[in-house]
Amino acid sequence: MNREKFTEEVLNAEASMYHIAKSILICESDCEDAVQEAVLKAFTKLSTLREEKYFKTWLTRILINECYRKKRNQKKYVPFEEYAVQQPACGSDYSYLYQAVMKLREPIRIVIVLHYIEGYSVDEVGKLLKIPAGTVKSRLYSGRALLKEELKDEEL
Repeated sequence: MNREKFTEEVLNAEASMYHIAKSILICESDCEDAVQEAVLKAFTKLSTLREEKYFKTWLTRILINECYRKKRNQKKYVPFEEYAVQQPACGSDYSYLYQAVMKLREPIRIVIVLHYIEGYSVDEVGKLLKIPAGTVKSRLYSGRALLKEELKDEEL
């Protein structure tokens, strides 16, 4: 894969990458950093990509690894003042559905985002997250139930 093709593929996957990073990291600046780091790592490791048709899946796996690396390196204890500043505003800028998805526990949230928003199949989500397909299905079921409960009083 040449540089022009790489750039084109990254630009096509940019919105998807941001959604995935947002579902893991929440904080806007952390998401942006993770996406940039993932693109840089992908470019430097481009020779390890076996087939170009799997570029987006390969890049998504790199991004997920980068997001979890960032989470591991974050402080374990954050003063309340810093926590209040880091949290995104949940105002009218976000839909009820978006807010409800972001309230889900991370393992469920990432599966929901990958499957329903990014369009990966159950098997692909399982491979990306290194979990069995049955676990993906279980998390999708739990996520749908939790979202249904959270949104039952909202008019969409």
